[in-house]
Amino acid sequence: MKIVIIGGTGLIGSKTVERLRQKGHEVIAASPNTGVNTITGEGLADALTGTDVVLDLANSPSFADKDVMAFFETSGHNLLAAEKAAGVKHHFALSVVGTERLQESGYFRAKLVQEKLIRASGIAYTIVHSTQFMEFLGGIVQAGTVGDTVHLSPAYVQPIASDDVADAMADVALATPVNSTIEIAGPQRFRLNELAGRYLQAMNDDRKVTADPEARYFGARLDDGSLVPNGDARLGRITFDDWFSTSARR
Repeated sequence: MKIVIIGGTGLIGSKTVERLRQKGHEVIAASPNTGVNTITGEGLADALTGTDVVLDLANSPSFADKDVMAFFETSGHNLLAAEKAAGVKHHFALSVVGTERLQESGYFRAKLVQEKLIRASGIAYTIVHSTQFMEFLGGIVQAGTVGDTVHLSPAYVQPIASDDVADAMADVALATPVNSTIEIAGPQRFRLNELAGRYLQAMNDDRKVTADPEARYFGARLDDGSLVPNGDARLGRITFDDWFSTSARR
């Protein structure tokens, strides 16, 4: 089977490429630095020739409201049109748990537009909503830092390790399209501020974390249900402690 992974050189993309190649599939890691650009259209038609499945794992290089909306609208239109012309059988996109609940955020408004384009495309599809990657904890902490204090919401999170995400991506790529959304999450649920404090302590970082219900996440205020699955979800196997001991300091 020929599979094209948009964003195939990124964190999740590179791990997914490796897994699918190990299963014997022809996999194209598509990104601007490999000559495939979903914004300009460069290389799309050639890359998609004879392709069975497309995984869209790309993310906007800028999270400014206008930039991120332009990215997902333009990339989505170009990619789906090229897939239709090439006869792609399954379009698969990675999105975020809580996208529809966080429309106060420009980023999540853009992700919802991306999802609507997919549903209206006429191409068989699967959308995977994932919780936050454990690898993003450092960035989340940094975004909430003011001086020596980290202001973070006490809302629940259920972070997932990138290796568990890549396992799910590879499985879904080879499965029948569901024409719906499925969710994946980590095996443990934490308060975001408490998890950040645990992370900083393990990193020997002296910053203090304060629970701030008004602290924003990508511009949106959180509640306990914002970032966690609200139904059945595929759960990863890697706990926070397992991830931290093997991956966090890389």
